[in-house]
Amino acid sequence: MFNKILIANRGEIAVRIIRACKEMGIRTLAVYSEADRDALHTRLADGAICIGPPKSADSYLNIQSIISAMEVADAEAVHPGYGFLAENASFAEACEKCGIKFIGPASSVMRLMGNKVGAKKKAEELNVSVLPWSNRALVDEKEAIEVSKKIGFPVLIKAASGGGGRGMKLVHTQASLGSAFNMAKSEAIAAFGDGEVFIERYCELPRHIEIQIAADEHGNVIHLGERECSIQRRHQKILEESPSPALDPKLRQKMGETAVKLAKGIGYTNVGTMEFLLDKDKRFYFMEMNARVQVEHPVTEFVTGVDLVKEQIKIAMGERTALKQKNVVMKGHSIECRINAEDPKTFMPSPGKITGLTMPGGPGVRVDSAIYCGSHVPPYYDNLIAKVIVHAEGRMDAIARMSRALEEFQIVGIKTNIPLHLKILKDHDFIAGKTDIDFLSRFT
Repeated sequence: MFNKILIANRGEIAVRIIRACKEMGIRTLAVYSEADRDALHTRLADGAICIGPPKSADSYLNIQSIISAMEVADAEAVHPGYGFLAENASFAEACEKCGIKFIGPASSVMRLMGNKVGAKKKAEELNVSVLPWSNRALVDEKEAIEVSKKIGFPVLIKAASGGGGRGMKLVHTQASLGSAFNMAKSEAIAAFGDGEVFIERYCELPRHIEIQIAADEHGNVIHLGERECSIQRRHQKILEESPSPALDPKLRQKMGETAVKLAKGIGYTNVGTMEFLLDKDKRFYFMEMNARVQVEHPVTEFVTGVDLVKEQIKIAMGERTALKQKNVVMKGHSIECRINAEDPKTFMPSPGKITGLTMPGGPGVRVDSAIYCGSHVPPYYDNLIAKVIVHAEGRMDAIARMSRALEEFQIVGIKTNIPLHLKILKDHDFIAGKTDIDFLSRFT
């Protein structure tokens, strides 16, 4: 049993982890930047240490500051949440060298799966389908042209490191490939410090399906079903649900078994997510792995009854998972809406002070958030301020429940994307389950 865990994050995920630790009888240490001095996670934790100025590079991404905080406070383990250092292999390695338990996979596995080129090669070694691609990182424009001719247009140029759509360019013709290739490399260097890019065939109007897995340190690996994540803006997820309207039991089982095979093949431990593209003919292709807890993990928790954060901590303590594949049953339907501090029309960020707040409630409604009346939404970080998650017997009931919950959710002082969510929930294609990753671009 851990006595104290440091949460190397902020916002709603830090609060989520603190609450799980409290229920497990584990003390918590929060870290915060100067901009987050009065943030909710600093109030709920058993202790809090300032690790630097507002900019992420000087605080939440400062490995040395976080390691020092753990040593000063005598924390035995660190939970990275998502974002920031959650998939930083150097951070995981630094923890390992200092004798601190990183609540996630080994740094070697994270380094392998954190590079999309390496991850795709590993998937191919394990006979898992991937889209036709360059089979390597590309050096220059000439090489990119040769590969694209072989694969066939349209193609996607993608950064080998990072995610979130940065360093990604869709190219329809050879004439525009050169400039797109150079732009992708420049964006990748600016965002991730790594200009390595590769090319893969563009999949027309696919769905984005991810499979949640859990793997203990004794070789036991299971999956906990899928999440439909197709509603995205600029490759950033907006709304997620489980189960997916596109999957039948046979396809769900096949995708789940594939995810488990991948996890076993790389020696993965802790919870993680295998991400796939599903084409119109129901063929699926491995895309990448997220070696961390996902923003949308609550929908899986609702439909399976498994607390994924507690499961992460138990696995990190060396416990055998009590979960058995035959006992994982998906019950009902769950939807999550990400509430962002942004103008719903222009998508411009809307930082500021929250002067009024009414949270939704009632049966089957959960809100993961770190905001409170009087709190400030700083301009320095991701603008996700809350997640509304609902659970109901069926999908239509879940849609109705989410609509009701969002209508109750009142936030005064800043703008949010709640009106956009309400519009999506009333859309005929969404109601019919006819979505793909371009849904929101057509919709808005």
